[in-house]
Amino acid sequence: MTPLHLPWPHRLLLAALVGALAVAASHWQWFWKQDEAVYDAYVGGWEYTPDARLLIVAIDDNSLQQLGQWPWPRGTHARLLDRLTDARAERVVLDLMLSEPDRQDSAQDAELAAAIRRNGHVVLPVLAAPASGPRMAEELLPIPLIAANAASLGHSDIEVDGDGVARGLYLTAGIGSPHWPALGLALADTRGPLPGLHDPQPDLASPYQWRRDHYVRVRYAGPPERFPQVSYADVLNGEVDTALLRGRRVLVGTTASGIAPRLLTPTTRERWMSGSEYQANVASMLLADKVINPLPSAWQSALTGVLVALCCLLLTLPRAWLTGVLALPLTLLLSFVLLRAGNLWFAPAAALTGMLAVLLAWTLWRVSAWRRQANSDALTGLGNRLRFEQTLQAEHDAGCRSGRPLSLVLIDVDHFKRHNDDFGHQAGDTVLRRIAQEIRAHARRPRDMAARFGGDEFALILPDTTPEGAAQVVQDLVARAQALEIPAGRGATTHITLSAGVFTRVPTPGTEPRHFFEGADAALYQAKAAGRNGYAADDGGPG
Repeated sequence: MTPLHLPWPHRLLLAALVGALAVAASHWQWFWKQDEAVYDAYVGGWEYTPDARLLIVAIDDNSLQQLGQWPWPRGTHARLLDRLTDARAERVVLDLMLSEPDRQDSAQDAELAAAIRRNGHVVLPVLAAPASGPRMAEELLPIPLIAANAASLGHSDIEVDGDGVARGLYLTAGIGSPHWPALGLALADTRGPLPGLHDPQPDLASPYQWRRDHYVRVRYAGPPERFPQVSYADVLNGEVDTALLRGRRVLVGTTASGIAPRLLTPTTRERWMSGSEYQANVASMLLADKVINPLPSAWQSALTGVLVALCCLLLTLPRAWLTGVLALPLTLLLSFVLLRAGNLWFAPAAALTGMLAVLLAWTLWRVSAWRRQANSDALTGLGNRLRFEQTLQAEHDAGCRSGRPLSLVLIDVDHFKRHNDDFGHQAGDTVLRRIAQEIRAHARRPRDMAARFGGDEFALILPDTTPEGAAQVVQDLVARAQALEIPAGRGATTHITLSAGVFTRVPTPGTEPRHFFEGADAALYQAKAAGRNGYAADDGGPG
């Protein structure tokens, strides 16, 4: 059966089944590593000019050399904040750990709190302490004295994927409920509804769990050191022009080796990005409205299933190879266009894998079909002359080894030319197909083989068959053919008879397959000479 003749219900059922498998693969993210490889390839060089208002004040190696060993007194941070306040910086994120009081000099805490209050636009981080053993997850907030003077708090939780790459983040998070904005979001201070995927189980909120919401992919402005950066010590010492600080959204954080968190991103796999640069990228992405939104899970799975089902369905149509050539690149192109034109991420790996599986199955099926067609008669589906000769040779050799008899039957349709002349070639083809069905029905055992040479000439190869067994098969075949009422067009029917010649021998090294063919052909000639509608047999017995 060719793909074109596959019944539509079967096509639709097959497409639905493979589509459902693809949906499962997408939903449970069986191929997430491949998805991320595609994603990294798409966004790795996708740069943009970062928001000009953003500036990093880096606690870098130069600052450590000038100001001494880390950590520094909180009064130092207070003086830095006053510098930024005097320069009229628009907003400041002080990305420092301030969850414990200064146990040596409490005045340091008061000094920093006063500087934060004077500025009025300082954002401080909330750290997430994960559950560990009997210890529950908790939020590490700045000490109350300092936190009370901050304009806002923001969580500094960074989402790192299973392969160690930071591709996305949750814009809100917190213990019990996602009530804290991400630090980059607090720095951007954007208004309006938040983008991103929502928590799929918001009703399962627990007062003891770290909950997250509004997941987005980070659109990085580029590789590390893409944002303008000045040294903390230079700002503190008044060596940075105040015009450079005025109106800026400043992120104060560590970049020095050994104390700064280091992140891998899709923009580079060779250079690390600091946590400060990561937060600056988040803020810039939000300010520039360049957030990458993953497709909701239901849409992701549905689109995957539809693409794979459509590929499977199209492969049942003519010119299916064209579908196979185009399906994979078009799916990759769809993912690329959605990302670049719509800032939507469609993970294509499950769809691509499903299509590859469908294409592989289709290719194997087609190769098998081509092999069958190469060895089959196109009209009747029986073996053709080539397959007949190969099978006869193989069974002859098997008979030589086993010492078992081999019977060959040659069959002709009686007066077939007259039937064609009377009723036309279409009716003749109907006769040949009906006779072929009967001949196939009499090749009952796995090794029995029915073939058509061409025209009205047929054959049966019956391995391990005695003369008596072959005679019984042929007698029944002739009788069944005589009883057939075959449509001949315009409501008419016709009856057909067969003539057959049977040759049975035990193959020996001295015989060849052609001897069997010549013997069966001679017996067939005898059956025709005897009046047709019957058979003659040569079993090697006395004449």
